Amino acid sequence: MRISLRSFGVKLLLLLVLVVAAAQLGTFLIVSRANRAEARRQIASDLIMAAGEFHRVVAYRNDILATGASSAAGDYAYKPLFANPASDPATLVSALHSVRLRIHADVATLLTTEGNTLACTAGIAPGSDVLRRFVAAADADPSPSPRAAGYHYLDHELYSLVIVPVRAPDIVAWLAVGFRIDDALARWLKDLTRIEVSFVDQEGQLLATTLAPTTAAALAETLPTLGRHTEMVTLPLAGESALVTTRRLPAGEHAATLALQFSLDEKLRPALTTERLLLVVGCGSLAFAALLSLAFARQLSRPIEALAAHTRVIAAGDYAARLTWDRSDELGRLADSLDAMSEGLAERDRVRDLLDKNVSPAIAAQLLREGAALGGEEREVTILFADLRGFTALSERLAPHELLALLNRYLDRMSRPIEQQGGIIDKFIGDAVMALFGAPVATSHPAAQAVTAALAMQRALAELNVELLAEGQPALALGIGINTARVVAGNIGSSRRLNYSVIGDGVNVAARLQSLTRTADYHTDIIASAATVTRCAEAARERGPAAPADFIARPLGHAAIRGRHEPVEIFAIEPTALRVSSFAG
Repeated sequence: MRISLRSFGVKLLLLLVLVVAAAQLGTFLIVSRANRAEARRQIASDLIMAAGEFHRVVAYRNDILATGASSAAGDYAYKPLFANPASDPATLVSALHSVRLRIHADVATLLTTEGNTLACTAGIAPGSDVLRRFVAAADADPSPSPRAAGYHYLDHELYSLVIVPVRAPDIVAWLAVGFRIDDALARWLKDLTRIEVSFVDQEGQLLATTLAPTTAAALAETLPTLGRHTEMVTLPLAGESALVTTRRLPAGEHAATLALQFSLDEKLRPALTTERLLLVVGCGSLAFAALLSLAFARQLSRPIEALAAHTRVIAAGDYAARLTWDRSDELGRLADSLDAMSEGLAERDRVRDLLDKNVSPAIAAQLLREGAALGGEEREVTILFADLRGFTALSERLAPHELLALLNRYLDRMSRPIEQQGGIIDKFIGDAVMALFGAPVATSHPAAQAVTAALAMQRALAELNVELLAEGQPALALGIGINTARVVAGNIGSSRRLNYSVIGDGVNVAARLQSLTRTADYHTDIIASAATVTRCAEAARERGPAAPADFIARPLGHAAIRGRHEPVEIFAIEPTALRVSSFAG
């Protein structure tokens, strides 16, 4: 039997094979994703446990050293020597070495009550601010046995230190003892937790690690790009994916980083056997589906040509033609589906006709509900105007195709924050953007959304300028004006071509506010009217008193607006130190 690629049997074969393939692929992907999710969950739990174990180990060893140091500080063999600031430095160092060996510490230091170093078994700056802070913290401890602990660099090595008082009977000095953060500690922690451990200073230099040299070098190179306290990130290290957690170890101005990692590939190796078995089963299922489908591949002679002819009618654009079959089998249902498809294509053409007249999805949805008729309604809307400064100078410097590419790149970056905050692009006017918030679809806080979008546009332009400067192109600047007012919003144009927009005095005010950003005395790129700031304040009150401020509205006084008799109170919009949150929706 000759099988044509256009025959119904082949289509049935492909359908069944695709269904089985999709099911098998879906199963494989679900299992694979579950395996990876579970592996990541287990690793995350182990990393958190290892970080906690490290801090418990440090606290435990500090407690032991503090107990031993307190005992040594009260020992009459040492107390007279430690309590006398005029003691011979060499004798003090010898005594400190004796204390260090006695309590199994790696370093011992004697400090004055002000935190200055009298003697130390390792190299240390005489006026260490870190040790002074340790002394101040211990001095503030109200307990009968005051002490303080922390991390500090000695001879370019990281130590965990704890200080205890030397009494005679009042506190006359402080004894600091500690242990080194080194490879031995890292290996011990790895044996305890089965997690790879590394310590890195703030310059990215390894202090201690359990990793192989190549992996450790890759980790040290990557760590400076991460935060000092990262819960879990995935890093490619030495050809494998590893999950890494970091913890900051404060050591004065020179902090260190504890990096804990576990290989994701190693964790997944047992699961890969199951996934390979699933692949074998999936291939067998596909072969069975192909054989089953071939059993149903028969030469069909009756309705196929009619169906093909009907599809050609639809392809020609005649969506009104219908099949008049009276049958309830699969081909009958296929005929019904073709009729439904004709109706869907006709509806698609109607939608396309509407979309030819309006570009915003929100406007298109409104037109589908209400129809494309001239007219509008009065409503409160926040209008945002953004203009690219120095565009004329750019036009003179750049070739037309370069200018167009730069302009499109700029408008793309500026459009995203507007759309993310629920606004719509009303129009592009050369290098300027006019956007609406609160029309055609009403939103809860259009003014706050507009201000949030403006601040996001500032940040997006700063990011774009970094890219442009790296490419040797000039940086861009913009000004943004925002006004909230009652305007007429609706479809404007002719019966053949419509454009959704807003008209009214509020639109003119927004455009003029954008022009005022060029005023040097204002020192701002974003100017909003008092009406917009008032609506933002109302939105902030709805969010609650505990919510952080998103921006600062700096009063600029009243400004005369061309075309208006009364001046407008205006404000400069400036971001706070906190990240601006989203009002979208």
